[in-house]
Amino acid sequence: MKAFKHELGIEAKDLVTGFEGIIAQRVEHITGCNTYGLTPKIIDGKTHDTNWFDENRIVKIGDGVKIDNHDDGAGENPPQNHKQHN
Repeated sequence: MKAFKHELGIEAKDLVTGFEGIIAQRVEHITGCNTYGLTPKIIDGKTHDTNWFDENRIVKIGDGVKIDNHDDGAGENPPQNHKQHN
């Protein structure tokens, strides 16, 4: 398993396209390549899609954001138990 080079939440930039955003996701592939999902800021009141880039194309450009609620992933709306229908 290859360790991730970049932390979640940092502000980063793709060196090839210049695309900038917050690293909101990262994925380790079976081939050994790590990829990062960069989510851009809201521009002109509109949200934009997350774009994915290979690890070697990403550079840190800022501290980004820190979210400290990594408890069980349930947040304020925990999943509900679903009843099975017979």
